Amino acid sequence: MTGGPTASPQVSDILAQTVAQERVDTCFALLGDANMNWATALAEQGCKMVYVRHEHCAVAAAMAYARKTGDVGLATVTCGPGLTQLMTALPAAVRARLPLVIFAGEAPLKAGWYNQAIDQAPFVTATGAAYHSLHWPDRMPTAVRDAFLQARRERRPVVIGVPFDLQNLPWNSTIELPEPSRQLIPQVSPIPPHPDDVDRAALMIAGAKRIVVMAGLGVAEAGAVPAARALAEKCDAMLATTLPARGLFHDDPYSLGIAGGFSSDMACACFAEADLVIALGCSLAAHNSAYGSLWPNAKVLQIDTDPVAVSQGRVVARSHLRADARLGAEALRDVIPARRNTWRTAKLAKQIHETPADAEPFEIASGVHDPRDVVTALDAAIPADWELVNSSGHCSYFFAHMPARPYERFLTIREFGAIGNGVSFAMGVAAARPDRTVVMFDGDGSLLMHVQELETIKRHNLNILIVVLNDGAYGSEIHKLRAEGRSDEGAVFGRTDLAAIARGFGIGGKTVTDLADLPKLVAEFSDAGGAAVWDVPISDQVVSPVIRRAHPPRKRH
Repeated sequence: MTGGPTASPQVSDILAQTVAQERVDTCFALLGDANMNWATALAEQGCKMVYVRHEHCAVAAAMAYARKTGDVGLATVTCGPGLTQLMTALPAAVRARLPLVIFAGEAPLKAGWYNQAIDQAPFVTATGAAYHSLHWPDRMPTAVRDAFLQARRERRPVVIGVPFDLQNLPWNSTIELPEPSRQLIPQVSPIPPHPDDVDRAALMIAGAKRIVVMAGLGVAEAGAVPAARALAEKCDAMLATTLPARGLFHDDPYSLGIAGGFSSDMACACFAEADLVIALGCSLAAHNSAYGSLWPNAKVLQIDTDPVAVSQGRVVARSHLRADARLGAEALRDVIPARRNTWRTAKLAKQIHETPADAEPFEIASGVHDPRDVVTALDAAIPADWELVNSSGHCSYFFAHMPARPYERFLTIREFGAIGNGVSFAMGVAAARPDRTVVMFDGDGSLLMHVQELETIKRHNLNILIVVLNDGAYGSEIHKLRAEGRSDEGAVFGRTDLAAIARGFGIGGKTVTDLADLPKLVAEFSDAGGAAVWDVPISDQVVSPVIRRAHPPRKRH
């Protein structure tokens, strides 16, 4: 039985009003005793609710929503087991520096014992997220506002715990709602570089022969792509990006693509020649440099608002220029003399364009596809304005190499290395871009972890196409085990009929046996809309360069 708001507001109603005035227009939710009254009140305030089937997926979808919109992602789960389901999503959001607010509720204070009671704060803070327990009604609206303020300022998840018996109390206070957080965020200008630092950086550039300008998410956020290109052009440098920022230079003839474990053969060759890497708006994470092996002969100059010498246990940069990415790149561009192009040649541009990301030969059995051929065919068939989402796992390397796809249309979040997030990320992007078609790339093992969300996609009429590379196994694990000379039995499961499962959920399902059919299938999906899963059987013999470099085959004795 559905009812409207009560005649006199409860604490949950006021908390919902406080969140509504933050103007985050979408909330990903799974309801339980500790959050259902609040979530229902929030929906009555006009917030769009996406009701998922697993708590992890609520937060993972909010992560993608936050990345895509540049705003706070909002999710809600119940207390106890609802909250403990978030232990994979929260550290991923922390490491990706995504601002989230999660309303989790808490066990009732009046109960001497409650089945779902747990000390929630240690679980949350262990992930690096913040936790706030709200136990005084008059203070709650300000505390909720401050949670949004903290998420925006610190760029990490903030979890709010409110006992649900307190939420159900009548609101008797006369205090007014606090000023929203977005009105309190300091409006500051980008940080300019110090002239002395610019001069030192210019000397480094003058002494280098082979330079790569490598851009991270700081370049995207600062609108620094033109400045990065101009800097690279003036110092005869190649361009590259971190994995999360892939596609920033998708149309530049001297773009090497991704720097790190996902680097192409061509990128690896050029980085091996480099004697200076200018890391522009990058955090310099370990994967970004393939743990230091990608540029063995290069010094690193980091340009960032918060430069570091050590990151993730490694010394990553000894020279620094503290500045906004755009202002730092422009200042350097203005002081360095233009070089004669000796590295930026038409011949090298042709090699970059024509050399496949990975040319290693593999024997492909009948009835299955080479995943690299699948990605090439999809890249040619999928319209340029569709939103692409890459998941994690072995197959994600292949999908990352769609060189013509711009950053604005390709989402990658994989800072915690967990599979199973792809369908949630796709839902988050679909909520952020409701006027677009979303294509999510995944592996069979990853999709099956949260296959229940196909029902969510159907129920909310989300326009999502899921393309699955089905090798019947956990791809990374079988290739690592084989490289070690061990049995892969524990990671091989057989090829589930994913197309049939999709149809069982009421959406489209097809098994792709001929890659030549893809243009027709894409056109049909474009005309029909809705949601579908395409099951593409692939060879389990094709090993990505990520695995080959880190786990070369060896014999066991």
